Amino acid sequence: MEKICILGGGAIGSCVSASLTEAKLDVCLVDQWAAHIEKIRIDGLDVITTKGKTNTKIKSYHLSDFAQLQDKFDYIFMAVKAYDTQWVAKFASVYLKEDGVLIGLQNAYNDDKNVEMIGKDKVIGAVVELSCEIFQPGIVQRNTIPTGTWFAVGELDGTITPRLRNIQKIMLNVGKCDLTDNIYGAKWTKLIANSMTCPFSSLSLKNWEAMKLPGMFEFSVGVGKESFKVGKALGYMIEPLFGLTNEEIGNAGENAAELVMKKMVQDVGPNARTHAAQDHVKGRRSEIEFINGKVSQEGRRLGIPTPFNDAVCEVARMTHSGEIQLDPDNVKLLYQKLEKILNK
Repeated sequence: MEKICILGGGAIGSCVSASLTEAKLDVCLVDQWAAHIEKIRIDGLDVITTKGKTNTKIKSYHLSDFAQLQDKFDYIFMAVKAYDTQWVAKFASVYLKEDGVLIGLQNAYNDDKNVEMIGKDKVIGAVVELSCEIFQPGIVQRNTIPTGTWFAVGELDGTITPRLRNIQKIMLNVGKCDLTDNIYGAKWTKLIANSMTCPFSSLSLKNWEAMKLPGMFEFSVGVGKESFKVGKALGYMIEPLFGLTNEEIGNAGENAAELVMKKMVQDVGPNARTHAAQDHVKGRRSEIEFINGKVSQEGRRLGIPTPFNDAVCEVARMTHSGEIQLDPDNVKLLYQKLEKILNK
């Protein structure tokens, strides 16, 4: 049986580990959060969904235990934050079999960074639509059940290979999984979707609550339109996500960002918080600099103004530094920063 490692035991990595373990695959979970690993070892992992709670006994290891594992892996699914990408990819490389591959189950645009660490032949790109949250060791709230969970996997050169089909087969145990010959376009499309929810991160609200604030939906759509424009200038062909079709995306035209936004919030349900909002609630660094910040960076390089994304990055910086507290009134601050940027 092929050996699988989930490297990163946050919400995504924990959910994937539980689903693959329940499918009787040879999988282990590795993470640096000691209390989480110990809790799983003793009591198993609780995954809570709208359908109820399951408890799964998962083979779990501390990061410091990794060197004790004698076997190497056919597949390492890396589920860590964007800012941890490079060191974790390099760390993982020595634990891959000669023909093993690393699959990044991550937000943001990290595949080329993984290539720098371990080589293009060992990297598979992936897009993840699995909403889940973790605040306590050993307990995950999974907002999207398997029928509402979606992945896409793709070779970086766009070919459809046997190993890609095998990864698809593995991920079908977690949710729906498509193959794509346009992984860079698919990744940018997901980045667009993430960029539109990142403005929620400093509000201390769930997604649906944030959407009800005056001006919030319009601001997020403004973010998305900029992200679409930058992606188009970069030459990325936008891929349909969240069950939308090419026809629906194409017919939406300039309103495609609004269409994606509504569908995304609907799919993840009323209890979901965006990943960046979860990080801010925990007092942790978010990935906004790798999402909205990526749009701003590429926009500057291409000469495309990105004031909405710039404002999101500035408010996130203020949150990280402790200059502001989490508060629904921060939507006003977003508009203040936007106005200041536009008037420069």
